[in-house]
Amino acid sequence: MSPVFPMLTVLSMFYYMCLRRRARTATRGEMNSRRAIESNTRALPINVEIVQYAKEVLDFSSHYGSENSMSYTMWNLAGIPNVYPSSGDFTQTAVFRTYGTWWDRCPSARLPFKRTPSTFCSQDYVELAFEEPVYPTAVHILETYHPGAVVRILACSANPYSQNPPAEVRWEVLWSEAPTKVNGPQARQFTPCIKQINFPTNLIRLEVNSSLLDYYTELDAVVLHGVKERPVLSLKTAMIDMNDIDEDEDEEKYGCGMDTLNKQFSIVTLREWPTNGYFDKLPYELIQLILSHLTVPDLCRLAQTCKLLYQHCCDPLQYIHLSLQPYWARINDTSLEYLQSRCTLIQWLNLSWTGNRGAISVSGFSRFLKVCGSELVRLELSCGHFLNETCLEVITEMCPNLQELNLSSCDKIPPQAFNHIAKVGSLKRLILYRTKVEQTALLSILNFCSELQHLSLGSCVMIEDYDLIASMMGAKCKKLRSLDLWRCKNITESGIAELASGCQLLEELDLGWCPTLQSSTGCFTNLARKLPNLQKLFLTANRSVCDTDIEELAANCTHLRQLDILGTRMVSPASLRKLLESCKDLSLLDVSFCSQIDNRVVLELNANFPNVFIKKSFTQ
Repeated sequence: MSPVFPMLTVLSMFYYMCLRRRARTATRGEMNSRRAIESNTRALPINVEIVQYAKEVLDFSSHYGSENSMSYTMWNLAGIPNVYPSSGDFTQTAVFRTYGTWWDRCPSARLPFKRTPSTFCSQDYVELAFEEPVYPTAVHILETYHPGAVVRILACSANPYSQNPPAEVRWEVLWSEAPTKVNGPQARQFTPCIKQINFPTNLIRLEVNSSLLDYYTELDAVVLHGVKERPVLSLKTAMIDMNDIDEDEDEEKYGCGMDTLNKQFSIVTLREWPTNGYFDKLPYELIQLILSHLTVPDLCRLAQTCKLLYQHCCDPLQYIHLSLQPYWARINDTSLEYLQSRCTLIQWLNLSWTGNRGAISVSGFSRFLKVCGSELVRLELSCGHFLNETCLEVITEMCPNLQELNLSSCDKIPPQAFNHIAKVGSLKRLILYRTKVEQTALLSILNFCSELQHLSLGSCVMIEDYDLIASMMGAKCKKLRSLDLWRCKNITESGIAELASGCQLLEELDLGWCPTLQSSTGCFTNLARKLPNLQKLFLTANRSVCDTDIEELAANCTHLRQLDILGTRMVSPASLRKLLESCKDLSLLDVSFCSQIDNRVVLELNANFPNVFIKKSFTQ
């Protein structure tokens, strides 16, 4: 072959090599793909099938409910069904924190990471433990309201009840699919066709994407079917569909996982051509631009072609923004070590969901940040259960330019560790949802991080006096644009007054499920008058919200886009009409369980204001 060849020829060669490798491997017996085996292949009935409900909920990324109750929490997924086959909104089910695209269309919305694989669309997850490890034959998910959110089901090789932790933890995808729109909110039993795996499991993970749903999805129970002995396959024919190439399966089966690919990055014995063909004629910047459209595994593959492309694929400019969340199951200390030399200029880093069950150690994380943290501006660590006080200390010392820190659902971090965050005076965004941050640490953070624009304290149950916190925000955080106080249990009209007086740039405020706020004190009218820039206001489950509050919002907050007044008994259709006529940008209005707003009123308002999504939930 001539050493001079165009770019397309190089890429075509790699694709051809991948196809040949898959075909060769499959014919040697790698027949686990659910689509690689023809329909006449079936398991021999050598085992009695075991049927079991989830014994325990081990981990999850978010839930609608409170940390101190069972209503709408993920813990409702343990055990037998509470609701199914009934349909409707029931507190005994498991509900995630968000739905639809509303959270991506508000002032607190974050910019997405580039290079996220199109196959990765998960937004939330829950992990369930079962009593007996089995080879799965079926997974039934009982969905009781607005089904269709589950996009991926995985099985883990680790037994959560074993006294001896395994040397290697493997995750295998049993089923995955892009989000789909399901017609109607009625209950259903979802039983996707899962693939066989070569290890027994009693740890199942569901990943969900609720972006296409009209309301919160509700899950009631998960049933795992399986056998104790590995099924023996009776193969009459073994035909491989060469068009059936799945990126995730390629990575897992053929050594293209992050760990293996990063090891391949270090290979320097690459074939050297006399020239690099048309690549020698392209400007360096243009090649960099072309490669910027590749995912990280694709960069790893391309780096194995020649020294020129190896140099481009290892250039730190390719790793300014890096999200490893899509590869959470395969990221470990070795992965971070091999990425270090390429991430010296990194500014955005997403390690959400990674590192659990010993995959990333404190020392491995610390070594990485000591090399790569100096330019970091944004750090996403949601559900990073390996994080401890040492990690937070390293973050504050090694990331002097940090502006955004996400510790959502990092519930293993001890309370005293959050004091270190106060050292990062440049912070503009801080997400502490479902963490154990305490009042003293939070007061210190607010005092020294006066540049904060976005702050999430949802479900932070260890804060004793939210009025004091609100007073400190009003005094120190004058630039605050969004504030999440979801399920804050003790804020009163005094704290709201201090907040509204001091943080007049607020555009988004979530006071959902704050039971100590009463409309009769004038707290909501005060908010409406002091915060004219409000675009999103959630007063969820506050039964005291009344017509006066709605009319004040209509008069003063004309930029309002999202309003949630679920559960109020005091709001009439007339005040809602005034609001809809005044707030021309309003796109979401949740009036679920509002006793004066029946279905007839909702239909009338929908007809007169077609651009507004008016939600009325129900229970059968």
